[in-house]
Amino acid sequence: MSFENKEQAEGYWKENLKIMLKLLAVWFVVSYGCGILFIDQLNEITFMGFKLGFWFAQQGAMYVFIALIFIYVKQMNNLDKKYNVEE
Repeated sequence: MSFENKEQAEGYWKENLKIMLKLLAVWFVVSYGCGILFIDQLNEITFMGFKLGFWFAQQGAMYVFIALIFIYVKQMNNLDKKYNVEE
């Protein structure tokens, strides 16, 4: 990865950190919030025959994590194009 100047590199990494922090916040809310904190409220809803809180704790969080990987890849590809450092 080759940046034209130091300011461009700093801007790239600041935007990269913003993307990561947003996705980590989603990860935290889904894994800790939906799987532990809000489980009683979510268990009042059924999804595919299971209580929603149980489903998030057992399977739903994994689907969200996989989706976050694809979202991160897409956003980083866009960021690479923006800063002209794509492969």
